[in-house]
Amino acid sequence: MSKSLNRVRAALQAAGLAVKIRETDDSARTAEGAAAAVGCAVDQIAKSIIFRGEDSGHVVLFLTAGSNRVDPVKATALAGQPLGKADAGLIRAETGFAIGGVAPLGHLRPIAAWIDPRLAEFPVVWAAAGTPRHVFAIAPAELIRVTGARMVDFCA
Repeated sequence: MSKSLNRVRAALQAAGLAVKIRETDDSARTAEGAAAAVGCAVDQIAKSIIFRGEDSGHVVLFLTAGSNRVDPVKATALAGQPLGKADAGLIRAETGFAIGGVAPLGHLRPIAAWIDPRLAEFPVVWAAAGTPRHVFAIAPAELIRVTGARMVDFCA
């Protein structure tokens, strides 16, 4: 079993959540593919969108509903610094995850996070579990609790 997957499982357990992690096929690399794999609406997929803080040099996390896009102006205002593209190396170094499997928790270092209010409209959402093939279901309130994400509109 992958170290990334184990780290997510441990973070969920440490948060007191008995969440079942589900393995999918390679189609779960996109929100549409993940939704089809688990049988939910695209907006029930909590995408982990990572940016690089240009002042801090560290990553920040925006959890968005599957069909939504992050508005760069709103995101920059929330982060309090210009945001740029985070490359694969920085994402791996700070989260411990590869692009396509970035989980909302279990990161290698604390990461500032914001969550799309659209996700709170569902009883359950699905998020990456540390690999492009693994996902888990979680209530939005629990996702907010375990990530420390602030709910605010940052979508285009």
